Amino acid sequence: MSQGKLRPFIIPVFIPHTGCPHRCLFCDQEKITSREAWPITGGTVRSIIDAALKSPKFHKGGFSQVAFYGGTFTRLPEEDMKGVLGAVSPFVKERIISSIRVSTRPDALDVKRLLIMKEFFVDTVELGVQSMDNEVLSLCRRGHTMQDNIDAVQTLKGMGFRVGVQLMPGLPGDSESRFHDGISKIIDLAPSMARLYPALVIEGTELADLYRAKRYRPLTLQEAVRICASACRRLEEKGIPVIRMGLMSSPSLLEKGRILDGPWHPAFGFLVRSFLFHELNTAVLFKKRATKTMKIFVNPRDEPLLRGHKNQGVQCIEEKTAARVLEIIPDDTLPGGRIRVENL
Repeated sequence: MSQGKLRPFIIPVFIPHTGCPHRCLFCDQEKITSREAWPITGGTVRSIIDAALKSPKFHKGGFSQVAFYGGTFTRLPEEDMKGVLGAVSPFVKERIISSIRVSTRPDALDVKRLLIMKEFFVDTVELGVQSMDNEVLSLCRRGHTMQDNIDAVQTLKGMGFRVGVQLMPGLPGDSESRFHDGISKIIDLAPSMARLYPALVIEGTELADLYRAKRYRPLTLQEAVRICASACRRLEEKGIPVIRMGLMSSPSLLEKGRILDGPWHPAFGFLVRSFLFHELNTAVLFKKRATKTMKIFVNPRDEPLLRGHKNQGVQCIEEKTAARVLEIIPDDTLPGGRIRVENL
């Protein structure tokens, strides 16, 4: 594999709930990440990096990044922040590690800490925006407003950071139209990237109490796929890549009874990408046909998207067209994202 085709090598450092001022209605980061909240140290970070660099997936010269996930990084005590970033910075100076990414809240920025981060080679900051609707933010007890979201993105961009935004469709008080109004506001802010995490009902959260009291209904999987597909399409059409959709699985999150309800699927992002692929090719796939069988030609890289999860994409095509798909034929002369159908 050439260096240009190497996948980014991410070294995750989990700091669940560290620095957070309170718990939001939907949050249980310890269960989501399978990590208990604990005081992070430079020595621990160095040990994590040393272990990661021994992985066969690490290639010196490829893109590699230390990513601090969870918690509110910019509310760590200054000495703790310097300690953990100082553990990474020698690897950056020696060009073993390419960059550093942190996550934080939109209302947790101050210039002094941001300057420390710049000094220690942090280049990307992800913001837990979650919603661009003040009522939704209030109901979820986020403790910040839409204006805080706007100010945070603009402040970080103004200081030269790459900015990621994390959004959660399906929160209490949310609706499909409200969420898409929020996507319009995010597009206006032009962040560097976005993540879409549909809200889940996780045992032990206040959202679980609302759910049991029948005061909250989560999105269905089908609803979440459709909403995220529309958001993803709109964002990426404006040059804002969606780098993840759906929570990463972890052992404790997958324990029986941990997720009470909501649009959980281990391949949620793939479901959305497959939905978008089929949507893009609707005119070709679902136009009226006089025949009852067909062959579909597709670029080999797109064949999984056409087939869908467990071949559900093919089943959907057959149900909607009333025609049997006899064969899917890889054709590398076709451009990515496009198919050709041969009626039989």
